[in-house]
Amino acid sequence: MDATGRNVTTDDDELISEQVAYYRARAPEYDDWFLRRGGYDQGPDHSKRWVAEIDMLLAELDRVEWGESVLEFAPGTGWWTAELAKRVESVMAVDSAPEVLTLNQDRVGSRNVEYVQADIFDWGPGRRYDAVFFSFWLSHVPPSRFEEFWSLVGRCVRPGGTVFFIDTQRHAEYQWSDGKRVGNAPGSRDHRVTRELSDGRRFDIVKVFYHPRELLARLEELGWEGEVSETPEFFLWGKVHHSRTS
Repeated sequence: MDATGRNVTTDDDELISEQVAYYRARAPEYDDWFLRRGGYDQGPDHSKRWVAEIDMLLAELDRVEWGESVLEFAPGTGWWTAELAKRVESVMAVDSAPEVLTLNQDRVGSRNVEYVQADIFDWGPGRRYDAVFFSFWLSHVPPSRFEEFWSLVGRCVRPGGTVFFIDTQRHAEYQWSDGKRVGNAPGSRDHRVTRELSDGRRFDIVKVFYHPRELLARLEELGWEGEVSETPEFFLWGKVHHSRTS
C-alpha cells in the first residue's frame, strides 16, 4: 500500500490490463504517431526535426556491440525490430498484443525474427541474450514494477551484455505526442494518463516521465551502469549493462 492506504499492486494490475487493451485497439493507428501523420502532423518543420532525431537514434544503434542475439520487449509494429534484424543473427520479439505482432511480422518479414505473444510482466526467459532492447516501453512500466522489470532484464541479458532503450522526453511527449491525450502533465506524480483513439474510445494507461540523470541514478542503485541521454527535442535513450558479471 502507498501512503494513502491504496492497494497499489491491485490498481496497477487493472491499469496494465487496460493498457494492453488500449494497444491492441490502437494497433491500426500506431504508425500515424511514428510517421507524424493525421492528428500527429505538426507541420513540415516538426517532421523534419523528428526524422533527424530518429536518425540520431539509429546512429546510436550503430555504436552498440549487439552480439548475435537480441531480445526485444514490446516491439510494436516493427520499426525498430527491422533495424535490429539487420544487425544481429536472431531477434526474439515479445509483446502482449497479437495485433501489433501481426503488423510487425508483415512489416519486417525476416526469418531471423521469432515472435512470442506474452504478458511481459508474467513472461520468463528460457535463455540469455547478447542484448536486450525496448523502445517506448519503460515509460509504460508502473513505478511499483520498476525493480521487478529490471530484475527480469537482468535475467535476460548475458553477463556483460548490453541493454539499449528508447523513450519519449517528458516535455516532448506532453506537447507533441497525442493531441487527443488527456491526463497528467510532466512532473506529475500520477502515472495514470488517459488516451483517446480516433473513434473516441478512451483508455487509462501508465505513463512515467524520466529525467536522464534521475533515471541513471535509479538504475545504478539496482547495479546497472552506463549512460542515459536525450536528443535535442523528442527522445530519451539509454545504453547500460549490469555492473555484476555473474
